[in-house]
Amino acid sequence: MKAITVKQPGGVDQLQMVDQPKPSVMSDELLIKVCYAGVNRTDILSRQRGPSYLANPVLGIEVAGVVEEVGSDSGVEVGTRVMGLVNGGGYAEYAVMPADRAMVVPDNLSLEEAAAIPEVFLTAYQTLFWLGELGEKESVLIHAGGSGVGTAAIQLSKQLVDAKVLTTAGSERKLVFCRSLGADVTINYKEQAFDQEVLKATENKGVDVILDFVGASYFKRNMASVALDGRWILIGLLGGAEVEKLNLMEIMQKRVQLKGTLLTPRTDDYKALLTNEFAEATLPLFKAGKLKPIVDQVFDLKNVGEAHLHMENNKNIGKILLKIDSVSGS
Repeated sequence: MKAITVKQPGGVDQLQMVDQPKPSVMSDELLIKVCYAGVNRTDILSRQRGPSYLANPVLGIEVAGVVEEVGSDSGVEVGTRVMGLVNGGGYAEYAVMPADRAMVVPDNLSLEEAAAIPEVFLTAYQTLFWLGELGEKESVLIHAGGSGVGTAAIQLSKQLVDAKVLTTAGSERKLVFCRSLGADVTINYKEQAFDQEVLKATENKGVDVILDFVGASYFKRNMASVALDGRWILIGLLGGAEVEKLNLMEIMQKRVQLKGTLLTPRTDDYKALLTNEFAEATLPLFKAGKLKPIVDQVFDLKNVGEAHLHMENNKNIGKILLKIDSVSGS
């Protein structure tokens, strides 16, 4: 089979297409004929720095495709259309998926649309509800609203708990799209001080939950934006990891819960529990058209470098995908 690996840590020129044998499955696993794979920042970091959390040399942590082979204890039938997280190996014609992480694709969704769901929607669900404990009618500030996780988080916040959603983005095009998904307040972080806009929109109370993709460069303004007893979930470091002159007293005075998380290095059992709860809560909404996977652009597998650069340049609204079956022309 064709697969994408990294020659050595570096730029997109280090990505290579190689021939490998199909992976074999254990009793509780599925062999998926991959149709589409999602592109994630984890993949870019693995390319730049070398494999971090996953031993699999093939990039890719989420796929959508058709079950070709099943383990004896999988409980899934051959031919089923599935989507889900994999332990690496997604940028390939075939990938192994733990059976307890496989979600059956609703009939009204294409496999292309399905591939835009697992990583971003699971991350958004985990951070909003498991970690952020976002409740009915509460308020949430979602940074990077036009990103894959951002577009998922806006929809989940509105559909599951009818939260008041505030979001930031760097262009009017992205802000318009965020509003189309249900965002109540949109802020252009390049032109507006988002903390001041948050306080205006919340009667100076601040928001109950913050989803923070940025880190250090937003730290002080996020502190000003979070409400008393607020939950602040750190899920990215696009603005750096080190905060200068950090005053811990502010965190104590506001009784803020500051939590950091990464989904990829979580245990298989954790991911299975998250997947099952997410599927139960949301698949009916996908079937009803109330939740929508957002696909920005699809690249052929041979153009994986272009896909990575598209994400690195923050050009996307929603999910960037790789079309895998284009390799063989099927």
